[in-house]
Amino acid sequence: MRRVKTLSVLFAALLMAVATVNPASANPKLPDKDAVAVGTGGAVATVDPEATDAGLAVLRSGGNAIDAAVAAAAVLGVTEPYSAGIGGGGFMVIYLADEGRVVTIDGREEAPSDPDFDADVFLEGGVPIPFSPERISSGLAVGVPGTFATWVEALERYGTIPLAQALQPGRVVAQRGFVVDQTFADQTAGNQSRFEAFTSTSDLFLPGGEVPAVGSVFRNPDLARTYHLLQREGLAGFYSGELAADIAATVQNPPTVDEPPFTVRPGLMTEADLASYQVLNPDPTFNEYRGLEVYGMGPPSSGGTTVGEALNILEEFDLTGLSEVERRHLLLEATATSFADRNAYLGDNRPQYHYVPVAGLLSQAFAAERAATIDPMVAAAKPVPPGDPCDEDGSPLCVPDPGAVAAADAGVSTTHLVTADQWGNVVSYTLTIEATGGSGIVVPGRGFLLNNELTDFNSTGDGPNLPAPGKRPRSSMSPTIVLDDGEPFIAVGTPGGSTIITTVAEILVNRLDGGMDLAAALAAPRATQRNTSTVPAEADFRAAFGAQLEALGHVFSDTAEIGAATGLEFLDDGTIQAVAEPTRRGGGSAGVLRPN
Repeated sequence: MRRVKTLSVLFAALLMAVATVNPASANPKLPDKDAVAVGTGGAVATVDPEATDAGLAVLRSGGNAIDAAVAAAAVLGVTEPYSAGIGGGGFMVIYLADEGRVVTIDGREEAPSDPDFDADVFLEGGVPIPFSPERISSGLAVGVPGTFATWVEALERYGTIPLAQALQPGRVVAQRGFVVDQTFADQTAGNQSRFEAFTSTSDLFLPGGEVPAVGSVFRNPDLARTYHLLQREGLAGFYSGELAADIAATVQNPPTVDEPPFTVRPGLMTEADLASYQVLNPDPTFNEYRGLEVYGMGPPSSGGTTVGEALNILEEFDLTGLSEVERRHLLLEATATSFADRNAYLGDNRPQYHYVPVAGLLSQAFAAERAATIDPMVAAAKPVPPGDPCDEDGSPLCVPDPGAVAAADAGVSTTHLVTADQWGNVVSYTLTIEATGGSGIVVPGRGFLLNNELTDFNSTGDGPNLPAPGKRPRSSMSPTIVLDDGEPFIAVGTPGGSTIITTVAEILVNRLDGGMDLAAALAAPRATQRNTSTVPAEADFRAAFGAQLEALGHVFSDTAEIGAATGLEFLDDGTIQAVAEPTRRGGGSAGVLRPN
């Protein structure tokens, strides 16, 4: 798979020479968005057309899917700064065509090593710190970022172009600017009160104290300079030296206004924490569904096990011939059941923290036990209790957990992209800074927001996801690749907090059991059952299925939208279909190298 880097260094130098942009002469325009594209030669789908174009440009120049994913992600760090960027982390799932195998990169944020970052770190006087805005907008919430280390790892192990070349499109867009759309303006306005608490953030994202107007050009020269630094210095440029010192100082002493509107707590991260950060390469999760091979992300992501368990439960039912309402009822019950097990067993599974019974959770025998608790015509009272996968897991380290923890709230943060190339390599990559706007804290002079990922730890109770020094919080990110007889078939993922898991499962069931093509499966109305008493659902879902599902015992609540997915499918005629959202979060952008 790894192509020889012939002329790549020369090409990078040429690109950097010709792509220097004078902001005064640049005239960016709001790009068009296509939600579906079909063709050959490779494909990219992201939430943003400039990121999609950057990925396609890399493919066009001879780069592979991994190169394209990093280039697209670097642009998203500019145009989607409230959802992604080098201040955050993520998970990458990669299919390597010439090796016929799936590998993963865990670039999840990590807690500081300070012993004071313990199970009580988010408590004061035994009471949890208020979640919003105080807990999420604090130095305490910031984990050691892993996104940039993920990019370096991906390029060095599986890519074909230099880091400098992959970062150049993002640097150009940051310097030249991009046109503010309604989504960017709305997200800025929604964070205005938080952003105003930090001088560096308001200076960048609230120029003149105002939300950038739709149609205006937003430039980020500080981020352009940061990308240039990283082009020159690579991994060390982020995790040591002046930039690392700036990150640690910002976490320990957030740059607040003189009288912030809420209490801003300092964090515990140090330069040593940054210097010691490493990406991990865990085995992907694996299960079979309808004869297909489904690969996902293992712990500390709960995505691979929970999506996989839900599909395994559904495999115990014959969905052919069922009505759409009956099929959706079973899907809601399956995700509630798998979420009960996710909440009881998933966390950072490194030996110093917790044992996660991945094999047991993904065994078909355990799925059969769990499916037996589901009534095909009646919704169970929620929350349902977790099961016991320990017999199927077979490890003496597995301990049954009778507790059930409520699911986290939904979110519209995070972003997902998919890429494929002419050689058959595929990337499914979810990256995030957690809440929309992350911690709300921009590193002064550096142009990027820091994450608030450590709020993904449970702040009270017990179980596998309590805070601890150096620990990685549980995630719901679910980058997924599906193979058909060992060949790539579908890649999919989405943002959306804990709704990510249900959305990915729903898209796959729509496509594989519901008779929809991938574009329809991704655009279909959504609901999310995460083992909670009510089922948040989009208006179109309630209009189409609500009354009939309520008759089966489901209780719904309203939510504006769930997720903002991207995906791709290898079609029978040898073409690739790339798919993005048609309307959610302003719609996404899908492209192929050579359209039909």
